[in-house]
Amino acid sequence: MGSALVTGFLETGLVQPGDLFVCDPDGGALAALGQKHPINTGTDNKEGVRFADVVILAVKPAVVKPVLKEVAPLITTEHLIVSVAAGVSLSVLEESVPAGVPVVRVMPNVPALIGEGMAAIALGKNAGASERKTVETLFAAVGKVVTLPEKDLDAATGLSGCGPAFMAIILEALADGGVKMGLPRQLAMELAAQTMIGTARMIQVTGEHPAVLKDRVCSPGGSTICGVHVLEQGGLRGILMGAVEAAARRSSKLCK
Repeated sequence: MGSALVTGFLETGLVQPGDLFVCDPDGGALAALGQKHPINTGTDNKEGVRFADVVILAVKPAVVKPVLKEVAPLITTEHLIVSVAAGVSLSVLEESVPAGVPVVRVMPNVPALIGEGMAAIALGKNAGASERKTVETLFAAVGKVVTLPEKDLDAATGLSGCGPAFMAIILEALADGGVKMGLPRQLAMELAAQTMIGTARMIQVTGEHPAVLKDRVCSPGGSTICGVHVLEQGGLRGILMGAVEAAARRSSKLCK
């Protein structure tokens, strides 16, 4: 996710390469990132905190507290701490930094890499309008942003945070169906991807409920309703709902 955000921030022109400092204990990963972008890099987290005003924690949930313990002596109320680690609560973050430091949780997703991300934001008790604007501006540069209560963030993680993986499986399965019926693989992928993009965009633009679009395509006795019947027999709706629930519940337990 960290690499996706770096690429997104730079390609949208929101920040300049010299404004970024990326820390990673893996020198190889830093070298690869540095070859793509002329940014500041290093393996010392303390060096990164000294450099930055906004510190984005793009690490695994289990690593958040050790990293904050390491850099806490250098963090001041002039810093803004932004965590994109799933399941790490605002209270845990706030307990890990000096009193009064503003903290924000964000759940972005991988399409931020191409400027089509979806980020859900929850503000800590010391984060005010200024911090909210800063974080919204950063993540709006790589997609859309919503601000919500922290209690809803695990659900957002299960839906939009994990959703790209779910959508990729659905897209691949649709393309497989096309291949099964004789289409070349590349053409099947193109048809499936554009169909998914167009359908989502149509719902966004029209504001119509997905069921309205579904009913419009399903003519009596036609091909589409026969396909929908198979999806309903297979329990597709329940499977997808269960996937979001399982991902959300796992998110809530990651740092416990």
